Parts: sequence; C-alpha cells; structure tokens
Amino acid sequence: MEWFIIIAVMVLDQLTKYWIQLHPALHGKIEIIKDFFYLTYVRNTGAAWSMFSGHQAFLSLLAAVVIGGLLYVLLKGKDQTKLYRTALCLMIGGAAGNLYDRLMIGAVRDFLDFYIFGYDFPVFNVADMALCIGVGLMFLEMLLPDKEKKA
Repeated sequence: MEWFIIIAVMVLDQLTKYWIQLHPALHGKIEIIKDFFYLTYVRNTGAAWSMFSGHQAFLSLLAAVVIGGLLYVLLKGKDQTKLYRTALCLMIGGAAGNLYDRLMIGAVRDFLDFYIFGYDFPVFNVADMALCIGVGLMFLEMLLPDKEKKA
C-alpha cells in the first residue's frame, strides 16, 4: 500500500502539472473563485516562498538526500503506525514529484493560487500539498496518545 501512495502522489502531481502547462500561458491566471482561487501557472526555481531561487543543484541534492532518508526510515521501521507510514509516503511522493520537475524542467511547476483574507498565498502544486499533509500527519502522530496510535 505504501508504494501505491508514493506512486499515486507522483502521478497525480505530474498529470496536474502537465495539464496546467498545456492551458494558460506562463504567468497567466484563470479565475475559479473570484478574489479567492485561481489557476496561475508559474515556474519556481526556489523552494517554498521562492527561497534559494536559482540554486537548483543544491535543492535537487537536498531533495534526493531527504527522499533517501525518508525511504530508509520507511523501509527499516518495523514498529511504525499506519499514520506515521502514510505521512512518510506522502512526503516521499511530494518530494519526488518536485525533484522530477527540478531535474527534467529546471524549475518546479506551480499552479494553485489562493488569496486568503486579501493575502496572495504563494502558488503551489499537488506535490507541495502532499508534503504539507504528510508533515501535518507526522505532527498529529506525535500528539496522539499511544493508546490511540495502536487503534
């Protein structure tokens, strides 16, 4: 099941990036919900919030090391809960989806653009969502009492 989650995240991420790349022109916006949600195709050469822009080699190496570390933890952990393993799989799939973009395109393709209470949140993609959900599940795992983790 774990490999299915990892591959599903990567495939969904790449399919949505491919679809959006075919439709609006670079930096074009498609309004979905006025003043809230837009499809905005951009290429990000940095990490979150465009940090480390232009440092593709460093970010690619970092992503590869992180993916390797997460895979090691996933494969070697015998007493991990399903929630913990799911979190690892989401993070691996998300990191791999963005790493693929960095290696093949030279930038990460982003397209989900939200305006939240007037703030233009940085544009992101399915891989970013998987990473964030995975991290959130990891935090949830840490907060749950041991009794609930075994249920």
